[in-house]
Amino acid sequence: MSQSLTIPRPDDWHLHLRDGAMLRAVLPESARHFARAIIMPNLVPPVVTGADARAYRDRIMAALPEGADFTPLMTLYLTEATDPADVARAHAEGLITAVKLYPAGATTNSASGVRDFDRVRGVLEAMADSGCPLCVHGEVTDPEIDIFDREAVFIDRVLDPLRRAVPGLRVVMEHVTTRDGVDYIKSADSDLAGTITTHHLIINRNHILVGGIKPHYYCLPVAKRESHRLALRAAATSGDARFFLGTDSAPHSDDAKENACGCAGCFTATNTMPMLAHVFEEEAALGRLEGFAARHGPAFYGLPVNDASLTLVKGDSPTRFPRRIDSGDGPVTVFDPGFPVHWSVAD
Repeated sequence: MSQSLTIPRPDDWHLHLRDGAMLRAVLPESARHFARAIIMPNLVPPVVTGADARAYRDRIMAALPEGADFTPLMTLYLTEATDPADVARAHAEGLITAVKLYPAGATTNSASGVRDFDRVRGVLEAMADSGCPLCVHGEVTDPEIDIFDREAVFIDRVLDPLRRAVPGLRVVMEHVTTRDGVDYIKSADSDLAGTITTHHLIINRNHILVGGIKPHYYCLPVAKRESHRLALRAAATSGDARFFLGTDSAPHSDDAKENACGCAGCFTATNTMPMLAHVFEEEAALGRLEGFAARHGPAFYGLPVNDASLTLVKGDSPTRFPRRIDSGDGPVTVFDPGFPVHWSVAD
């Protein structure tokens, strides 16, 4: 017997669309199910000014399939040379929804990120005054810190001091991967929230490394121990409005993933909603999927919940998802959860 669940059309509060041929290939995968998405600015070169954001938004809109209902929510890439006045103006005009902080060298195309946080204090203070949120990639890049500890150290060394130094700054700790991150968000007030990805609810570090290296499970922040994955599942399915969906769907062509120095990122845009239904059902929390995917994010960002709806259907047979999508830059492998998923999105 089939089962169905109808929720407001969801949003993705952390999405990589890239540019050019890759943008044209992956955008339809997100636009099919999601009404809005926070668009990451780590292009080459990065999106650092209001003018950059406007031009990138125009390219995204030009790449949308005819009839698609999708709104890109633009962000600026924070650098030590960012102009506070430009940020304030872009936010006041509705051109950008947030600013993204990458510690320099933390992830894909982050070389232009911040090294000296004192040099961006003026921008952060202007953002606090205007209500513009800061989206944070929460990892230190100190080579002496183990890669599995970088999120916890970031909270202690960077994030907590930064929030104390700039009271009123609204912060989203993106792609939380640890119990430390979950506990820190729970301990904070309404000015702090966290996004959780689909893949971090499904894989731990064993999935990447046991039985051979699985490059399509490699992401940054890297998946952690099973105890951390379980903490993420508990947070996502708890109904706590401080946690909401940010897929961090990050496409790379297979040749960029499957080599001696493979790129970080899991491409989940195609099948996120069915996988989330599977996870929430496993946690006996299917009724809370609506909050996580469609209500908590808009509440934090001060936006309305989408009027349109999305229906998920559970069938007797496993749903067949494409293994890859084609792009002008080469094939992109779709994330495989490693188990049968019986949920699908109704046409």
